[in-house]
Amino acid sequence: MSEWKQKRFWKEVTVADTEGGFAVELDGRRIKTPAKAALVVPSRAMADAIAAEWDAQTESVDPSTMPTTRSANAAIDKVSHQHGEVSDMLADYGDSDLLCYRADSPAELVARQAESWDPALAWAEEVLGAKLAPRSGILHVAQDPAAVARLRGLVHEMSAFQLAAFHDLVSMSGSLVLGFAAARDWRPAEEIWQISRLDELWQEEQWGKDDEASATAELKRLAFMHAKRFYDFSS
Repeated sequence: MSEWKQKRFWKEVTVADTEGGFAVELDGRRIKTPAKAALVVPSRAMADAIAAEWDAQTESVDPSTMPTTRSANAAIDKVSHQHGEVSDMLADYGDSDLLCYRADSPAELVARQAESWDPALAWAEEVLGAKLAPRSGILHVAQDPAAVARLRGLVHEMSAFQLAAFHDLVSMSGSLVLGFAAARDWRPAEEIWQISRLDELWQEEQWGKDDEASATAELKRLAFMHAKRFYDFSS
């Protein structure tokens, strides 16, 4: 969106029905993506959110205040053209999912991981049809190929807009299972985010907070929460 760092030139922002979804117009002229593709989105809610971002701009356009616009651009300009590659990259998390790699000590951490992570794995088995097994230690041990294939198929079924959001749900949490859990409303997104940070929170309890690490974690949390909203807009 670097080419959009310009003065505001429009007075009115509106949403219009169009073939394939909804478009956003600035004084009757439809917005395009940075790659000059038509910015057509799948839901009125997403279009309304994009319109609100454009309407909130003052003298100069600030892309950093337009997360829904950025995500829609990514879905259209990038993910739609690399759907298979992005799907495979995210599906690969399933064979080394965060929730499957457990500490072997101390006992309190072992118990806390089991309490927080076992229910998510049980949910994945019941709802997604994929049983992933936990392991102790950090060495990779392959999961059941059938389970991994099942998860891969579910990722490939997503639309480009869903996949753009799902990318951040998975990469921010480090877990394919938690990405699905957030997308499918297993628990509130904020709770799922905290589950993904169990190990970091444990370290903070033992050694205290690091301001820089906390700031980075907050940026990731905000990205995760935005990704959940964008996924909901896409569905």
